[in-house]
Amino acid sequence: MTIKTPSSTASAVAQAETNSLVAKLWNYCTVLRDDGLSTIDYVEQLSYLLFLKIADEQYKNDLADAPKRLVAEHLDWSSLVAKKGEELERHYRHVLIELGKNPNTNLGTIFAKAQNKITDPAKLQKLAVDLIGKQEWAAAGVDIKGDAYEGLLAKGAEDVKTGAGQYFTPRPLIDAMVEVTQPTPDDTILDPACGTGGFLISAHAHIARKYQGRMTKAQQDHLSSGAIRGVELVPGTARLAAMNMILHGVGTSDGPSLIDVRDALAKQPRGDERVSLVLANPPFGKKSSITVYGSDGRLDKEDISYDRTDFRSTTTNKQLNFLQHIMSVLKIDGRAAVVLPDNVLFEGGAGEAIRRRLLKEFDVHTLLRLPTGIFYAGGVKANVLFFDKKNPRTDNQPWTSKLWVYDCRVGEHFTLKTRPMRRAHLDAFVAKYLPGKPRSERVESERFKMFDVEELLKRDKVNLDITWLKDPALEDTDSLLPPAVIAREIVDDLQAALKEFAAIAEALGEPVVDELEAGLPL
Repeated sequence: MTIKTPSSTASAVAQAETNSLVAKLWNYCTVLRDDGLSTIDYVEQLSYLLFLKIADEQYKNDLADAPKRLVAEHLDWSSLVAKKGEELERHYRHVLIELGKNPNTNLGTIFAKAQNKITDPAKLQKLAVDLIGKQEWAAAGVDIKGDAYEGLLAKGAEDVKTGAGQYFTPRPLIDAMVEVTQPTPDDTILDPACGTGGFLISAHAHIARKYQGRMTKAQQDHLSSGAIRGVELVPGTARLAAMNMILHGVGTSDGPSLIDVRDALAKQPRGDERVSLVLANPPFGKKSSITVYGSDGRLDKEDISYDRTDFRSTTTNKQLNFLQHIMSVLKIDGRAAVVLPDNVLFEGGAGEAIRRRLLKEFDVHTLLRLPTGIFYAGGVKANVLFFDKKNPRTDNQPWTSKLWVYDCRVGEHFTLKTRPMRRAHLDAFVAKYLPGKPRSERVESERFKMFDVEELLKRDKVNLDITWLKDPALEDTDSLLPPAVIAREIVDDLQAALKEFAAIAEALGEPVVDELEAGLPL
């Protein structure tokens, strides 16, 4: 018999409310999809309307003598729902245009170049009045309405045709990475490829929960004035991130924008832009259309290039360039947790040079081998690399002494729908990591092994793609996986292999059409 505590009951009720809100809003997506809207378009349109409704509720619930309007009266929610039919559609377009004229604020990020894609006035009215308008969002509380919105983003990520999944990292993985890196109120935290803002929201929630009632005024001011921020290349995704953060209580709508809409790789960070913690899942994909020239001075034939003298190696591999960027943007004693595909661990050339530099100039202390089937992008085999930045040594010895590798891949089989990864699946890793404790207290186990840096530097091409376990499903016929799981893993392996062969062909100068990205049959 399970006894429910008050906290567990409250959590269950909150989850039920969250699921109810997601279901209400998502039901209408099917109708709009018939009009040509993708799921990510739908979530984007919901972002505009949700913001206007919540801003209206906050203004009306403000008990101050002179309540503060976040949106001008002639552009607010009340002005919108007072109209019907074509007049409603025209006014809505006007509202989106006007609210996009607030650069450098979260409001401006949300509404930048916003367009109304719900061109049927009747459907717009149903969405605004019957669905959004009948819910008291402010009363739902930050956690519930924020989690409901994040549930919508997760739904949008399932739309593989739009590639929306590349902007969404599984929440269980995010929360585990945040838990072991232990963000504090004194940290400056950055995600240089923030997608919909999951890492930033989880870091803020961790700090609020752990330091509740114990933060100084200076720490509170630091936390609310841009201590947690992100960079996102795609404006549409940046608006989703800004809305996601506001709904989770991170930043304010009229405050400075916490999402910088630009290419993080385009410029070298200034001294005041360096941070103490990076949490990131850089975009998957082998080759970039942009070459970032490092100090090695190699030249490749590319139409667009960035000059990054802080980089040591020139490469078109996006993940390697993001890794170099993160190495540069960290302060001394700063720490990073970065999701990286397998090729970053074993690729030669620039990859080898960057790994060798990492081991020598940084303390690369932990590697988590992730299970397959947890990302929306197919064929992804990935890891989380944890490392700290150190002052240059004068004795030419590497800062890394021991790399601890946790294998959460072998024998672990997940799918996005039938067996999704939960936070509990990463509990063993978190426990072995010993967050907040000296790494000298770590103990090896079947899945957790330690490797000396001398051994790592002697490996061919400084290959960090290390494995030692055998999958029991391959040896024991009694533990064979369900056919659907086996088929999914075969497809993932084939997709991963195709990407690697395509990268080799491109390196040899042969243009390749990526069947996966082009939507062509394999």
